[in-house]
Amino acid sequence: MNIARFVFNPIAENTYVVWDDTGEAAVIDAGNSTPTEDARLDAFIAERGLRPAVAVNTHGHFDHALGVPHLKKTYGTHFAAHSGDAFLLENAGPSGRIFGVKTGELPDIDIDLKDRETIDFGNTSLRIIPTPGHTPGHVSLFEPRSRIVFTGDTLFADSIGRTDLPGGDYSWIMRSIIDNLLPLGDDVKVYPGHGPDTTIGREAANNPFITEVLDNDVNYK
Repeated sequence: MNIARFVFNPIAENTYVVWDDTGEAAVIDAGNSTPTEDARLDAFIAERGLRPAVAVNTHGHFDHALGVPHLKKTYGTHFAAHSGDAFLLENAGPSGRIFGVKTGELPDIDIDLKDRETIDFGNTSLRIIPTPGHTPGHVSLFEPRSRIVFTGDTLFADSIGRTDLPGGDYSWIMRSIIDNLLPLGDDVKVYPGHGPDTTIGREAANNPFITEVLDNDVNYK
């Protein structure tokens, strides 16, 4: 599987284009928010002859979904997200204004990830891992052959996602990381929603939020 990352919008959100040898692609957390950013994404897609089949979101915060309307309009992509975060998509306008970002109306979810085990495109199958805590419906996306996981705003290099926003819960995010992400294996590469790439092993050894739990047997539940 091939991966390209773009850093979009004023929140510096990571948008990923992933594709395989069929040319079908998924856009993960489409954050493109201006005509210039749309053009950058479109040029990349055209240069490689890709066919975006699905826009899939790890969660419903506005900075991760600003580009979904463009993808649906331009390529007819389906929008996949967890219905537990539908309230965040519906309130994208007010949320964006808090951060000084203008947002348009975001589309309804076409494919609900709530009861799905995978999201598929081309010959690729991304395993859906529930990782609530940053938001109620947050998921991570794991590709077992390539040993990569897209963690959205659950796990970052040296940090974790905020839990002080509506629907956030610290005990849940730690449970998601310790119980659902660390068991994937130290070698798994992590592509987060903001900031640089990392690995599960590096975070297990160095992330202060995780080591506090692992080294001191802190009860995070």
